Amino acid sequence: MLNSIQAWRERGWQVIDAAAYREAWQRFGGSVATHPLVIEQLAELAQIPVRYLGWTQGGELKAALPAWGRHLALSKDVLKRHGKKGLFDLGNAEIILPAADDAAAPLRHAGRYLSALNQGRFTGLKAQPEQLAMARPHEDLSKKFRYNQRRELRLLEEAGGLVRPISDFSAAEIAAMYCDLFQRRWGFPATGAARMAEVVERLRELLIGSVLFLDGAPIAIQLVYRVESTQWISVEYVNGGVDPETKAFSPGSVLSFLNTQAAWEDANARGKALRFSFGRADREYKDRWCNPVPVFQS
Repeated sequence: MLNSIQAWRERGWQVIDAAAYREAWQRFGGSVATHPLVIEQLAELAQIPVRYLGWTQGGELKAALPAWGRHLALSKDVLKRHGKKGLFDLGNAEIILPAADDAAAPLRHAGRYLSALNQGRFTGLKAQPEQLAMARPHEDLSKKFRYNQRRELRLLEEAGGLVRPISDFSAAEIAAMYCDLFQRRWGFPATGAARMAEVVERLRELLIGSVLFLDGAPIAIQLVYRVESTQWISVEYVNGGVDPETKAFSPGSVLSFLNTQAAWEDANARGKALRFSFGRADREYKDRWCNPVPVFQS
């Protein structure tokens, strides 16, 4: 019975290897949550093997996907079913699967937060009630808002604050700062706290952004992952932590300003579109930084 269901779901698709998937991603593009390194490393951490599938037309690979059973790989539902809920945190990440613009490959695997970029590339997409928050270019933010962010940064620096690149720190240091500041900010542990150092180590080359310090202690940090494909750069802001005792300096807002500004400058310098996702459009502060965009499910 299981094999017949799998055969129905995968009809028209064929099994490919990780190298072919990687090649498809580099050629057609994707997002952080579908990047070959992210899939390989987090699936290995979860000890759940990935089944890579390809859609071929005229002998040419036109689309590819990583699967965990009937779900797209890294699915929270599959983690939960395996007793590994919260093993790692990618937030509600934007899903862009690698495919040619006109592939029209049938997507029968379950997935959520599928980008509108998948339309035309895949069929079987249904509108999802939720939306994602996608960062606006800084020139689209009001002059007053930008002025206030720069002023808050200046006040923080005048008080002895320091901005340091996250690349200055080891995976263990990043995980310790993040888990501590997240706990202080929200009052409960970060998703994936127990294995955070290992996750950061596995994905460290994709981590971007800065860490804010005051009086030698970290006061704000964000987990922001960046991947680059031929046409665009995909950035996923998973979550962050701040020291609530320093809220007079608005460190979370200052850090969002710095991290988004650096990402836009990088994308503009490379002449590529930027898709900087803040995850689900579910919090008021995201409205200041982002535009809500429609997403789909399969």
